Amino acid sequence: GEVLKNLNKFYKRKEIQRLGAENGLDARLFHQAFISFRKYIMESSSVSADLHIILNDICCGFVLVGHVDDLFPFFLRHAKQIFPMLDCMDDLRKISDLRLPPNWYPDARAIQRKIIFHAGPTNSGKTYHAIQRFLSAKSGIYCGPLKLLAHEIFQKSNDANVPCDLVTGEERVFANEDSRQAPHVACTIEMCSTNTPYEVAVIDEIQMIRDPARGWAWTRALLGLCAEEIHVCGEPAAIDLVTELMYTTGEEVEVRNYKRLTPLTVLDYALESLDNLRPGDCIVCFSKNDIYSVSRQIEARGLECAVIYGSLPPGTKLEQAKKFNDPDDPCKILVATDAIGMGLNLCIRRIIFNSIVKPTVNEKGEKEIDSITTSQALQIAGRAGRFGSSFKQGEVTAMHREDLLQLKEILSEAVPPVKAAGLHPTPEQIEMFAYHLPDATLSNLIDIFVSLSQVDGMYFVCNIDDFKFLADMIQHIPLNLRSRYVFCTAPLNRKEPFVCTTLLKFARQFSRNEPLTFDWLCRHTKWPLAAPKNIKELVHLEAVHDVFDLYLWLSYRFMDMFPDAVLVRDIQKKLDDIIQIGVCNITKLIRASQSAAAPGTAEVVSEDSPLSRTQKDARVVSDRHSAASTEPLSIAVEAAELRRAKNLRPSRLGSRQEDLKSYGRGSLANRLLREGLLTQEMLRQLESEWQDQHRNGRYGFGSKRDDQHSSKETRKKRK
Repeated sequence: GEVLKNLNKFYKRKEIQRLGAENGLDARLFHQAFISFRKYIMESSSVSADLHIILNDICCGFVLVGHVDDLFPFFLRHAKQIFPMLDCMDDLRKISDLRLPPNWYPDARAIQRKIIFHAGPTNSGKTYHAIQRFLSAKSGIYCGPLKLLAHEIFQKSNDANVPCDLVTGEERVFANEDSRQAPHVACTIEMCSTNTPYEVAVIDEIQMIRDPARGWAWTRALLGLCAEEIHVCGEPAAIDLVTELMYTTGEEVEVRNYKRLTPLTVLDYALESLDNLRPGDCIVCFSKNDIYSVSRQIEARGLECAVIYGSLPPGTKLEQAKKFNDPDDPCKILVATDAIGMGLNLCIRRIIFNSIVKPTVNEKGEKEIDSITTSQALQIAGRAGRFGSSFKQGEVTAMHREDLLQLKEILSEAVPPVKAAGLHPTPEQIEMFAYHLPDATLSNLIDIFVSLSQVDGMYFVCNIDDFKFLADMIQHIPLNLRSRYVFCTAPLNRKEPFVCTTLLKFARQFSRNEPLTFDWLCRHTKWPLAAPKNIKELVHLEAVHDVFDLYLWLSYRFMDMFPDAVLVRDIQKKLDDIIQIGVCNITKLIRASQSAAAPGTAEVVSEDSPLSRTQKDARVVSDRHSAASTEPLSIAVEAAELRRAKNLRPSRLGSRQEDLKSYGRGSLANRLLREGLLTQEMLRQLESEWQDQHRNGRYGFGSKRDDQHSSKETRKKRK
């Protein structure tokens, strides 16, 4: 007891905490080191003799001999055993010092660049003017956020007789038949070269410099491109940050402001019913489940609709856009996610927000449901009434009347200024860390790097959760550090198990020095594949398309080990056609999925949004109504999640009185647990609260008190 008391006294001493900080132990590391040190002393049977004597002196109260501060050398020795980096902290701090990113690009600093910022909303012509300068230059590079955008500029440039190459993570297309490099190139922003000199560079969607995951690529392009003129295009909210960043490089920014070319009107009435749809309408949903539900309801009314969402291959998206845009095609309605916000030219008369909440991931990596931001709303709404389309003005509204007021508020607010630019550790920096910490895993190296990194107020270190996820997944596979780093930067969705297990197999075979052949890939993916018969099969085909993308991405980094890129690209095009067939018949697939599902299941496929609002609103289609009304949900769990989602009305759920014990672990509860929105502890607490209410004679949210609480909470969230 005395030992523990004195150890805790040691831990709380400000002087000890200060000494710890001087030796590289920040508050987090100090705490972890102390927990380990305490455990070592309390549980170890072989404490060193000198430490044993010190502890004995302290506990026996020999004031002149022993004091808790005397434990510090032993504590520090123990800390260095569990945190080896403490011995080389100065070197590690220098390596992870990210305070002067402009100095990383000496070629760009060697020339005086002219920066022109084309600022304006969607459909203002800002990118058009930048591209005109790109086309008129002797040489140029276009950097965009999407493959579709890079492909569009590649096409446009070559159509204008300006030879232009295409470079994306998965593809290289040369304008010249002999594969000579053309003077112009269109690329996805991560692929831009900071060593090649150009006359003109265009950086599109510059506001994405604040993106928690990809912002580093815009920072790298802005600071590092070796071009005489840099044309940046994007929201006015990024002007101040770009100006500040360029001040540190000694480069001035010329701002050219643009206004929207066609009027955009926010309507005073909501759609309220799909019976009120008109040709040229686009319904925007924020989950695949809502896409499936809305498209089925539309076709139940005898109307054709095109479907676009993020995980569709680029070719399928373009085909669906072409079908919707074609005046001779009977398809006049589009159902899409916010994937239409950029990269596709669409003839939309009216944007209808099916919901104004979407799942997001916060800075801690936790999933939340929140209202869309002003920036997101403007980007999507701006797709209506595009200049040069058949609709000379755009309209925007909401599906539900109670959403419209908040949508108007969101659209009328100013977009908050972009405050900081993203950074990401380079392979060279991680290699230097590994030299000092040879026994650390790549995931630990990244953690240590981020914890030690120093950035000034204009920058932040991007979220590296995906990188760490892959690093942990392939940690047991013997790879050299550079190869391991490349595998961990592979662009894949970690929610797709098939794609993740494929990366694991790729890495394992790569480590054995066995080439990943076309035949091996066909066996693994069971190619050739048939057209999908239900939604589950369609989702799997999308995952296989992502696997082919992954192979092609790796083939440009390890050509000898992934030798069959040409053959894989051929079957990927065939797979794109198969997926297109599935999307064109999507309502048949939904019907097949629902008829095959267990009775009472409203869900087609578990997707992004834990709550599909449309499923609850789809009373007009009888089979959807019957499915929704018998959906085995816990009313208490549903209420808890709905109250987190702004503007989802409790009254819509009715007053079902299912027992939480019976249904609390049903489809929604399990899904919320999987999504990380609900923990087992929260579930137990909800069960307990529901049972208390049940004993007190209160059910669901039928009571006046609950309604008052809900309305107060809604008002509080809106303030």
